[in-house]
Amino acid sequence: MGDNEVQLTGELEELAKADLREDETLRKQSLEQMRDWLQKNNDITNCRTDAPFLLRFLRTKKYSLPLAQEMLERYLAIRQLYPEWFQKLDVNDPKVLELIDLGYCVALPERDEFGRKVIFTCTGKFDPNKYTSTDMVRVHSLVLESLLDDHENQIRGYTQIYDESGLSMNHLAIWSLTDIRNIIKCIQNSVPMRHKSTHFLNLPASANKIFEFFLALLNDKLKNRVMVHKSVEDLKKQINPDILPQEYGGKVPLSDMIASMKKELLAKREALLGLDNMQIDLAKKTKLVDDLEESVSGVAGSFRKLEVD
Repeated sequence: MGDNEVQLTGELEELAKADLREDETLRKQSLEQMRDWLQKNNDITNCRTDAPFLLRFLRTKKYSLPLAQEMLERYLAIRQLYPEWFQKLDVNDPKVLELIDLGYCVALPERDEFGRKVIFTCTGKFDPNKYTSTDMVRVHSLVLESLLDDHENQIRGYTQIYDESGLSMNHLAIWSLTDIRNIIKCIQNSVPMRHKSTHFLNLPASANKIFEFFLALLNDKLKNRVMVHKSVEDLKKQINPDILPQEYGGKVPLSDMIASMKKELLAKREALLGLDNMQIDLAKKTKLVDDLEESVSGVAGSFRKLEVD
């Protein structure tokens, strides 16, 4: 790899410097150190060593080498501990493809006013009688994974919007509390992405208790980046309406957005399936596995228990 393996525009270079301390020297040194560490690490095999992949972790952890290395290990570990969520991410997988076609989760083509990639989820388009919580996570994993190598996404971070209209108790009943705990742990500590803002829209009153449970599991940093909006009009005060699907007051129909995202997912299909070649020896990582698999004592069962109050 030459010195010029990463080329950033002036504005992005400035933002990386201000936000992540990143400059060409630090980037180059850190990539060398990560590659050196991987080469000597007998617990990890077939790991990608290209700049876009390693920078996912370095940038998420603001160039703290030990934290980036730990996150890379955790990322590889969750892929093996929860293969049903994170492996064989194939756009042609029938259930995944159906949910993408329905517009359940779509990466919007235009960035928000901060230049961030926006991931838009419509819970009402997910039929909990037809699909499982595993199908739900797989769609998000596929969409996210297709975005993680992009330098601009790594530096600017992500905005997420969840339209919760149509959310029912059936949506919640497909989840066990342990799965909720585990998926949040994966998102917070093991997936290399910078969550900059998360917007919940049209949250039904019946879901307030569940929402509080979910918020309680988040770390303070993420908790402070969650916003709840009563209506689309309310959301538009925070998000430029032009970038939203036409159905929400934007310019481009949701169907066009889905079609362009599918094209991108197909173009990246081999690369995404190739991620499964990477391995970490979990037998030697017992502490890490224990942490990632910690079950929720005292709150076993599903969300049905929370309905009673």
